[in-house]
Amino acid sequence: MFEFICNCILWTLALYGLIDIFKICKDYFLHRRIESNGIFVIVAAKNQELQIEGFLRSVIFKMLYGKEDYLKNIIVTDLNSEDSTKAILEKFSQDYSEIKLIDWEDCKRNLDTLE
Repeated sequence: MFEFICNCILWTLALYGLIDIFKICKDYFLHRRIESNGIFVIVAAKNQELQIEGFLRSVIFKMLYGKEDYLKNIIVTDLNSEDSTKAILEKFSQDYSEIKLIDWEDCKRNLDTLE
């Protein structure tokens, strides 16, 4: 009986470690496009469907055609909007490689790991 309990504990710990490895790999592959040099623009938006498109277009225009070559990435996150803000952010992240749409918790975790 003691051996069975020990095996159950070991298998539980092994599965927990495997799940943790999958989380680390997911975070690495989802956020590896973010460059570590330059200035990040982090936009946290909630219920801004009327303003967010114009704002993002102006920042992208400055990045691509202006003198703001030090801007490397625009990180956008939605704070549980009740309108179509998240859909607009998703469309922009698909259309422009400079825009990265990530979850707010992932954004905080990435900021904590930057040195």
